[in-house]
Amino acid sequence: MTTHGLIVVDKPAAWTSHDVVAKIRKTYHQRRVGHAGTLDPDATGVLLVGLGRATRLMRFLQDAGKGYRATIVFGVSTTTLDASGEVVDRHPMPIDRAEVDAVVPAFLGEIEQLPPMVSAVKIGGRRLHELARRGEEIERAPRRVRIDRIAVESFEPGPYPSATVVVECSSGTYVRSLAADIGARLGGVAHLGELRRLHIGSFTLDEARTLADIEAEPDAVVLPPIAAVRDLERVNIDAEQARAVAHGVTFPAAVFAGAGAGPGPFAVVGPDGDLLAVYERRRAAVKPAVVLAPVEAT
Repeated sequence: MTTHGLIVVDKPAAWTSHDVVAKIRKTYHQRRVGHAGTLDPDATGVLLVGLGRATRLMRFLQDAGKGYRATIVFGVSTTTLDASGEVVDRHPMPIDRAEVDAVVPAFLGEIEQLPPMVSAVKIGGRRLHELARRGEEIERAPRRVRIDRIAVESFEPGPYPSATVVVECSSGTYVRSLAADIGARLGGVAHLGELRRLHIGSFTLDEARTLADIEAEPDAVVLPPIAAVRDLERVNIDAEQARAVAHGVTFPAAVFAGAGAGPGPFAVVGPDGDLLAVYERRRAAVKPAVVLAPVEAT
């Protein structure tokens, strides 16, 4: 029997996001598994994994805001901008916490970042990390991202000091690049020592389950598909509208979502409480982006 829903995974270190998906495929004995919000192998924390029909909802989670706890190591730079790379520069940076506190506000708001070569960004149809493994480096255009909050939690002094910071940011932000840029702003170099994702949207570590938890109680850890879109604006519809939604009907925006509705996307919920579809606004209409039949109807 196919399982449909969402799992909030606490990804362990040394696992790629693809490794986690492969493990969950084996646990649930099904192929239709996908994730939102890739984490680097050394990073830990929240990774959202969709099962069955819920895989079609992952794109609505991909762009959600994210929160991280990161350790920045000053005075050492690496080929990958994190601890997994080879050291390329090392010189003491006897800075103090006050200096770090003073520079981090400069990164608040919209900033431009250069995607690191060890990233999943595609240029010319090729992923940067694949080129990096072959020793290639190509020109990359900077990308605009947004830092909503950055705060220093703790500081370890020394010739190669480290700072633990909490970062709230937009999707697409590279915390390793942020670490290197903070080091440069302080007149030296830095790399990302550790990274833990605290949340994606409203999905936090409090809900996250380890791979051992998932294997021990696979049914207990799955959230229903409607939970996957809980951060979207919700629209409740009646039985007649539900039949139209099942056929992918386009509605006038004012009739379907209400004249005062937000920009969407909209989680469309039937009278029985099931998620029926996700609709998006298109000018004066709302059109289906994803249509899901209730599980009991299949």
